[in-house]
Amino acid sequence: MGLDISKILTPSRAPFYGIISGNSATPLSLVVLPVTFGTKVNYRTEYIKFKVANFDSSYHAIFGRPALAKFMAMPHYIYLLLKMPGKTSILTLRGDLKKSYDCDQQANEYATTSQVVEPSAEVLATTQNLIDLEMEIFS
Repeated sequence: MGLDISKILTPSRAPFYGIISGNSATPLSLVVLPVTFGTKVNYRTEYIKFKVANFDSSYHAIFGRPALAKFMAMPHYIYLLLKMPGKTSILTLRGDLKKSYDCDQQANEYATTSQVVEPSAEVLATTQNLIDLEMEIFS
């Protein structure tokens, strides 16, 4: 984007979920940036808070429900459409099916190759060790 955002980053410790398969992620910081949709004649600009994270993903930015609510946007997932009120009329943004498919494939590939720590496996292993130790003590 060509911005030096280092001066406008603010610390954040609130984790978010559902981006990395099976794990929570803690953002490095937060940044508030203006986001504009539309053309010179018919547009909509809002300031959106982004969490800045340091992990691989097929997405560069993810708009959640708070951002959609701020734009008063209506997503139509089946048709890959996003509609929102603009300055002069309704803005209709169309998604790219091929690009969406490619991002989905990259996300699936990343999810299958990333190491996900399974807490229940660690608990089971620790329990097994404790049971073995108790057996040795009582025998």
